Amino acid sequence: MLSVEETIAGAEAAQIPKQRGESLLETAVRYAEERHWDVFPGTWLEAVEGVQRCSCGELACGAPGAHAARRDWATQATGSATVARRMWQKQPTASILLPTGRTFDALSVPETAGFLALARMERMELTLGPVTLTPDRRMQFFVLPGASVKVPDLVRKLGWSPASLDLTALGEGAYVPAPPTRYGSRGAVQWACRPTAANRWLPDAEELISPLAYACGRDR
Repeated sequence: MLSVEETIAGAEAAQIPKQRGESLLETAVRYAEERHWDVFPGTWLEAVEGVQRCSCGELACGAPGAHAARRDWATQATGSATVARRMWQKQPTASILLPTGRTFDALSVPETAGFLALARMERMELTLGPVTLTPDRRMQFFVLPGASVKVPDLVRKLGWSPASLDLTALGEGAYVPAPPTRYGSRGAVQWACRPTAANRWLPDAEELISPLAYACGRDR
């Protein structure tokens, strides 16, 4: 079993989207082509008087350059590498957003709880799917679709009130920003656990909910 540090570093292997030296366009195409994930372009960053601003125009944007640019984003998402290439050719600096509720759901937790959960999962020898780490200090664990429906009951069965834990299941109607999307000057989304050939088959939420709930309970 890999250590947490090795998991975060991620050994390069075939069919792993790169984080460095590859354009947003190329990365978006790789996600669609190699992982069969739907993708869609979001907002982007623009230099205004030497300051990076979100293309949405909101000065107090909570996720500058890393959120949906259109209300109908769900209809824009595509699993076609050809269509993805065409969309990013129109706006090469657009963020890469992945809709949840299609090929995967995501369990979102605070960064501190996420790292604690990763350590417990290592000891339990659980098989992880990809995990992202965002500049707003949250981690998203990719799991099989349907998690958003299951998680509240799973949490209750473990003795927790869903409202008491900072654990959110993102399913249909939501999305996650994908590496190497940037959040203004705060940095870029990274892989805490990279997509590899070994984690192409995602775990069910039920497999990860115990260490995640425990970690979120400790993090309160």
